[in-house]
Amino acid sequence: MQFASTARCVSLVRTQVRKALQERGYARSDIDDAVLVASELATNAVVHGHFPGHLFEVGLAPSDDTCLIEVSDSSPRPPRALAASADNESGRGLQLVNALALRVGQHPRKPVGKTVWATMRMAHGREPKNSPTHWQVTAACTGTADGRVL
Repeated sequence: MQFASTARCVSLVRTQVRKALQERGYARSDIDDAVLVASELATNAVVHGHFPGHLFEVGLAPSDDTCLIEVSDSSPRPPRALAASADNESGRGLQLVNALALRVGQHPRKPVGKTVWATMRMAHGREPKNSPTHWQVTAACTGTADGRVL
């Protein structure tokens, strides 16, 4: 899934990830955790990985009991957790990701940027509607030069 690097597109990331994981039949609480992780990684891509004219990408690779979430952006800078105090309103995203995920990592992305990934434990809550090994989502969120989302 490709998205414009705008804050408004992060809500579409949450919607698309939730829809894809529900189709797979995962348990609701695991879906909620995976959506939160995808949202935090997408927010970091928008806030810290934004380069004008470049999209960020979100990928999901499910298996029976895990789901790999990948978010790629155009910045080569690796993510780093901040030491947020109780008074800070932000800075806890990677701490949340690390607390919820089984494994977290990052690697360079060719030709430019990086991919940050998290593997989530996923249990089934019902039979899946279908069982793709990787989702291709056609919905995209694109923005205009004046910040409007199309």
